[in-house]
Amino acid sequence: MSIFRSLRHYNYRLFFTGQAISLIGTWMQRVAISWLVYRLTGSAFLLGLITFLSLIPSLVLAPYAGSYVDRHNKYKILVITQVILMLQAGALALMIWFKVYDMFWIAALSLVQGLINAFDVTARQSLMVNLIDDKEDLPNAIALNSSMFNAARLIGPALAGVILSTLGEDVCFLINFVSFIAVLACMVMMKLKLTEHKKSTENIWIDLKKGYDYLKASPDLASMVLMMAASSLLVIPFTTLLPVFAKDIFNGNATTFGWFESAAGFGAFFGAIYMATLKANQNLQKIVMMSGVLLALSVVALAISPSLILALICTGLAALGLMAQTSSINTYLQTHADDLMRGRTLSYYIMAYQGVLPIGSLLMGYLAHLFGTQVVVAFEGVAGLLIVAAFSYNEKHRNQMKDRFSLLGN
Repeated sequence: MSIFRSLRHYNYRLFFTGQAISLIGTWMQRVAISWLVYRLTGSAFLLGLITFLSLIPSLVLAPYAGSYVDRHNKYKILVITQVILMLQAGALALMIWFKVYDMFWIAALSLVQGLINAFDVTARQSLMVNLIDDKEDLPNAIALNSSMFNAARLIGPALAGVILSTLGEDVCFLINFVSFIAVLACMVMMKLKLTEHKKSTENIWIDLKKGYDYLKASPDLASMVLMMAASSLLVIPFTTLLPVFAKDIFNGNATTFGWFESAAGFGAFFGAIYMATLKANQNLQKIVMMSGVLLALSVVALAISPSLILALICTGLAALGLMAQTSSINTYLQTHADDLMRGRTLSYYIMAYQGVLPIGSLLMGYLAHLFGTQVVVAFEGVAGLLIVAAFSYNEKHRNQMKDRFSLLGN
């Protein structure tokens, strides 16, 4: 089937298998640590702080990580980061096994996870192009990767819920620890032929500036990164307010919140499947704009939904639009960035997505406290439409200038 065409590549097939197993463990750990923190403290602030610590390093470190990845062997970096993340999961499992419920160390280990992820995600995204022999299959590989992530998002929390209620948090952490064995085993079996670039002898901060200058000189890439950053700051944080919709607006409980999470998971999964069915050479800018409109309108509809069923449908559609948008931007950057600059280019994408998101979540959470959740979520949807309009105007203006210069050249 064409939807699975990238799996015919040996290295990508190994990568996909290992990551599929590991990501289920990762989602189990995410749910378990949130449950553990809230069970021990009853503090929503500490719950938010732990999430913040695991994400904020991407904002600060992502560009540096991109420069570092471009200077070194991406494969080796990925192996090292996976080993450290495995040890982090093992440390959590041991702590809870021996009932060492120390919030400082839980926070510290979450920060370690965030620091390592800044390098891990950059290396993993940058390595993707080397796992596919036929570059026309790269968009399909990226989309399948997203499908795998969202399938794990559905399976992992469901398994975690069962294990948390029967065996405890430590078993979730232990399963995540063991799941990394699958990743490392698959990586050992890979047969990669990485192109050796001449290692830069300049200061890494000069390389970092070169990455910024490259992005600045590539308006098509820069506009994608800026759109991602704007969405992460003003639109995507609607997901952090879903518990409020479940508990306060629709008078539900933890099960109701689970329905919202499942709706988002299903929507994102089908969005990834849609991206996987696309043929090569698709107009990704058009998909970015269309998916952005779907995301924005669905978020507005969620804010004014009169019933739970409609709210769940809107959440699913918003997640579908979000997945298509982020996957399209990711694919465009990977297929249009120069090989020598791919790591640095993708690091700015990671910074714009994962790094800006916790700031947007804190901002929207504060505004929701002041003005009400539904008002703020409606504002997020309107902001999404304005972001798409600005991106569309920029693309149209850039294409007009390109056509004008080509006519002058002739």
